[in-house]
Parts: sequence; structure tokens; C-alpha cells
Amino acid sequence: MGNVTGGNRRDHPSPSYPNPNPPLHAPPSQYQGYYPPLPSPYHRQGPWVPNRATPSPFSPDVEQQKTVTIRNHINLKNNTLRFVPDEDNPGKFLLSFTFDATVSGSITVMFFAREGQECNLNATKEDLFPTSTVSFPRGVGQKFKQACGTGIDFSALSEAELVEANETGVYHVAVKAEASEDDPEFITPNRQLTHAVLEKDKGEEYKARVVKQILWVNGNKYVLQEIYGIGNTVEVNGEDENETGKECVICLTEPRDTTVFPCRHMCMCNGCAKLLRFQTNLCPICRQPVDRLLEITVNASGTNQ
Repeated sequence: MGNVTGGNRRDHPSPSYPNPNPPLHAPPSQYQGYYPPLPSPYHRQGPWVPNRATPSPFSPDVEQQKTVTIRNHINLKNNTLRFVPDEDNPGKFLLSFTFDATVSGSITVMFFAREGQECNLNATKEDLFPTSTVSFPRGVGQKFKQACGTGIDFSALSEAELVEANETGVYHVAVKAEASEDDPEFITPNRQLTHAVLEKDKGEEYKARVVKQILWVNGNKYVLQEIYGIGNTVEVNGEDENETGKECVICLTEPRDTTVFPCRHMCMCNGCAKLLRFQTNLCPICRQPVDRLLEITVNASGTNQ
């Protein structure tokens, strides 16, 4: 066999590559761009349960508050607000709704109104849409409907007029419900304002949509907000004893008494709500960020504490 000839043989060192699996606690300068995974605030198995052992340092401070009971004599049920045809005046529509009142009082309906001082209403188109006021007795589940001839003619409205009203802080429809009986508990008259805007539905008919409800009690103004899920927490004469859905969505044992803001889901008990602050800033129901927790206790009669 012949000899293989050629130049002198030299061994070249192989190129150096970093370890593809660096240790978790390697110095950051050695493995640029690699970071160990952050600990999860949730247990990976079973239902959503707060990790009670180690608070998460990444959670923001969530404020927790308790409710203060305010006695409201009159309440307009905003989901009942609608327009019905005026049978005596074709083309006009009358505002109707259902309300509860523990005292007698008066209801004022005003179109194109601006909110004034001490929760009063100021009409901006009194010449076109006169204000109407009627009295009512005490009673629960009362039906209100404007008197014939005092309603609104939608054909007299233009889209530009409605838009201009919104931009200038004028509500298309406003209802003021005010208690008339003297009560030593109240320094000023107890009143509730309901503001609504006019919108067209798919059939091109105008509908009223409530955008704000305000309560004026003893010189203080309160903006009312609906709490989602509070209805399931009330028991009436034990009829709902076996109804499901009252338990905290986290521990599934304690009754719900805490509402998450700003989404307003009443879904947790007080204990789990306190732990939530150290675990996450997301609502357990809708996953929206949480900035405030409100504790609400509802007794058997349905009164908030």
C-alpha cells in the first residue's frame, strides 16, 4: 500500500458553544437573555385556590372597604324604564316604569335636562318639552306612566340635536323621585335621580337607556351602581335555602359577601378576598383588573348592612 502524503497534520480545537441548558441560578451576566420562570400564584391542579403560604410580590395594593347602610325611601327600577304609545295623542310616547316607595312623594319627568345643585333638574327645552310632576302614595311595585299629552314626540327630534345634548352634559330623559313626608332622620329631602339617553334600536324606534342613578340623602350625593350576583345571596323565608350559586367561587364553602370593582362582581367571601390581594389583581369571574374590594352583608330580609 502506498503512503499517504501531505502536509503536517494539525488538530484544530472545536468551536465553543454555550450550554443549551444553563442552571436556573446562573449569573445573569453569563447567560444573557435567559431568566428562570416566575412562580405562579395559582395551584396548577384542582380549582382556583389562593396560595396561602407565599404572597406574590408582584400584586398591587388592593383597597378593601365595608359598606355603610343608607336608607332610601324611593327606588326606580331602571330595567323597567320604557316608552309606550300615547293612545289619545298619536305620534307621542309616554314614559313608564316601576318603582318602590316606603313614603309618599312626587315624581318629576323632564326631557333634555341638566343636573343642578343638590340633585335638582334644570330643563333646557321647557318650551318644546314641558316638565310634568305627579304625586304618589307609599307602596311597593307601583306602576308609573305619564299623563296623556305630556309625553314626547320623537319626530320632532334630530340626530344632531341628540348628539349635541350629550356633548353638553344634557340628558335626554331625567326622572326625579322625591319623598314628601317629613322624617327627622333626614336633614334635606331624600331624592333619587335617574338619567337616561335616547337610542334607536334595530327597528329604528327610540328606546331609553339608563346611564346613571343618583341618590341625594342628608346633603350627600351617592352614585348608584348595580352589583352582579347580589340577588343570589338573599334568602326570603328560607325559600332559596337549597339554591346553588351563593357560595364563594374560590373556596366554594363560605357565602359571598365581597364585590370586586370596577367590574362589580359579587363573587367572593371576605377571607378569600383578603388573600386575593396577595395573589393576583384580576377578578375571578371576568379577569378584569381589580382596584377595590367592597364587603357587603345581606341579611335574610334583603337589607344591606
